[in-house]
Amino acid sequence: MASSTTFLVLTALLALLAGQVIASDPSPLQDFCVADKDSHVNVNGFVCKDPMDVKADDFFLAANLDMPRDTTSKIGSNVTLINVMRIPGLNTLGISLARIDYAPLGENPPHTHPRATEILTVLEGTLYVGFVTSNQANRENKLFTKMLNKGDVFVFPEGLIHFQFNPSPHKPAVAIAALSSQNPGAITIANAVFGSKPPISDDVLAKAFQVEKKTVDWLQAQFWADNHN
Repeated sequence: MASSTTFLVLTALLALLAGQVIASDPSPLQDFCVADKDSHVNVNGFVCKDPMDVKADDFFLAANLDMPRDTTSKIGSNVTLINVMRIPGLNTLGISLARIDYAPLGENPPHTHPRATEILTVLEGTLYVGFVTSNQANRENKLFTKMLNKGDVFVFPEGLIHFQFNPSPHKPAVAIAALSSQNPGAITIANAVFGSKPPISDDVLAKAFQVEKKTVDWLQAQFWADNHN
């Protein structure tokens, strides 16, 4: 009986610890921890500002998210991210927000958020969206896609490659996304692979993509636009 009770207690403790390990951001231990960006102390996130110095503006940003953004880049999209770097009060709260504008036939190209799950809703227009699974036991990466209309919602699991594309040649589209981290990060696949500084060896990429080195050299010579603001 005692051994069974011990096993149950250990199982419960492991479950609680696992819950802490898989969380995207650590849970706050106080009402708020406004980021002190002037501190020289290095921590995972930001040091808390003295609560006596916190003001309402620490939780506020006149972001003008109701206004259209410039989508004249090569990829035809513009991501306006509202994270802890713009609202210090988001520190330790595990959430951020983005407005995404798409030109006709514009896209938010394949990318990942290493620290966040994303939930996206379409405000205007139509979007073709999808994500790809990690490497599976059957050596396949499964693609999940959906055509979204105004008011529809779609979820992109944390860390997985995903994209959004506006299929309309005439109408722009707008979406709002919430992300489960104060600083979700973004890795745009093409930019990271072909636009890194310094560049990845063309021998490495030619082997990985099974193409000639001159094809890799051509890709690395392109201007890889960043649509994040």
